[in-house]
This record gives sequence, structure tokens and C-alpha cells, in this order.
Amino acid sequence: MVARTTPKPHVRFPAGERYSQIKGLLRQHQLHTVCEEAKCPNIGECFNIGEATFMILGDACTRSCGFCAVSSSRPDGLDLLEPVRLARTVQILGLDYAVITSVNRDDLLDGGSSIFAACIRNIHALRPECDVEVLIPDFEGNWDALATVVNAGPVVLNHNTETVPRLYRKARPKARYERSLELLSRVKQIDPRMTTKSGLMVGLGETIDELVQTMSDLRDHDVDLLTVGQYLQPDAKHLPVERYYTPDEFAQIREAGENLGFRHIEAGALVRSSYHASKQAAAAASFIPLDDLTARGSGD
Repeated sequence: MVARTTPKPHVRFPAGERYSQIKGLLRQHQLHTVCEEAKCPNIGECFNIGEATFMILGDACTRSCGFCAVSSSRPDGLDLLEPVRLARTVQILGLDYAVITSVNRDDLLDGGSSIFAACIRNIHALRPECDVEVLIPDFEGNWDALATVVNAGPVVLNHNTETVPRLYRKARPKARYERSLELLSRVKQIDPRMTTKSGLMVGLGETIDELVQTMSDLRDHDVDLLTVGQYLQPDAKHLPVERYYTPDEFAQIREAGENLGFRHIEAGALVRSSYHASKQAAAAASFIPLDDLTARGSGD
């Protein structure tokens, strides 16, 4: 294990014509992105290649996770026209791949799943060639709500596990590790063809063994894609960074994930849930299991 003196990763200050265009459209259509709300370090890179992760259901979360920069407060109502504005923005930008996530809306009976579904359907109506990936909350175990999203037809369904089970109490006090695993497993029960995805942060105090066991749990629940990134403390009131992982350690994590059978794994200091999302989805679609490659090589 490395010492705490491992350098903190740095990124360039976001700028550029495409970056400014997307920011302007978001303000014009009263939309939020998790890129901005969660202070994602990749915002400049993603905006400048025309990618953004839209955050629906407002910008106030009903939970207060120890790692998250999104504001926690009582949400104010529900914007039923948000799916129309979001789809129009996707159409104007000419996106071929859009990612949609949300704050937790535990105040809503369906957790906001109907708005997720409406966003997917509106995008498909206005921009049929655009694939949609969703990054959803756990809906407090409401599996009818989950089915509402799955049946709307996203190409990838992502639900982040975030950390190892031992750290849930301090990092995700209102979440349950087993519930997150069950959600990911139930997606395949509803639609066996759907690609599933999850994400983990490192640097909160987990051990490598715990991390590998969590990755193994995800594969046991048939998760296809995984992202692993360095946790960065948003400000002083959030959980501190216990340590920074080295590039070699991220390479080891990636290798461990590949050996477990993930179709694709992104692991690196600045990797976030939606980083290179379209490339990950493409990699999943073209994935050939090692057993199949071996069989082809033997002429079977």
C-alpha cells in the first residue's frame, strides 16, 4: 500500500467554445448536469467533445452521503416538462449518446422513475439515433419503479455501489449494500439483454482485498461494466481522503476486474461513472468472453 503522500490528481481549468455552448444551452433550458453539481474533474474534457451527464429531478437531494457535493435539502415539487426540454437539448446538440442521472427523490412514491422513463422516450422520439444510458438511485427498493425505467429502453443501466460494504454507514448512511446488488441483479430479470454497470470510489479507507471482494460481488450479480475512480473531497464538510492511489494500483484494479469477467472496466484517478460512457457501451456490445475465444481458437 502507498503512503498518503501520493500526489493528488490535477486537471486543466474547463474552457473552450464547445464547453461554453453546452453551458449556455443548459441555462437556457433550465437543466442541470451532475458534471457541474458534483464538481466532476472531467467537465472540460467531456463538454468539449459534446458529452454531458444530465441530472434530472432538480438539484436538491433527499440524502446526505458523506462524499457527494450535490446539495442536500427538501426538494421543491416536480417539473413534468423537464423530459421535453432535456430531449430538445439532446436534439440541438446532435448527441448520439446521452447519460441521465438524478438526485435521490425519496419524497416521491416512485422515486422519480416516471420522469426517467419520460426522458428516455422523449429523446428516442426527437433523436432516434441517440442511445441513452441511465445512472439511477436505488428507489428505496421499489422494484416496480425499477421496471418503469428498464422498460423505457435505456442501452445501459448504471447504479453505483460507490464503496465497500464496511464503509456504507459513514459514506452512504441511507443506502444498503445488499439492496444495490439486488437492484443490479433484478435489471437482468426484467430484461436479460440489458447491459448493467456500477461504479466504485477508492481512497475512503477500503483495503484492496475489500475492493476485490466488492468487484467479485458485482460480477456474481451479473454486472457487465465497472468504473473505479479516486475519491476527491469536495470541501471540508465531506469525508476526508484517506489516501491517493497510484497509476500502478489502478492498473492492478483494472486487471483484477478483467480477470473477474467484466466486459469492460475503466480504472484511473479521474475516472467517474459516465467517463467514456459511449466507449464503454460499445466495448460491452463487442465483448467476446474468454471461453468463446478459446473455443474459436480450437476450431470448435
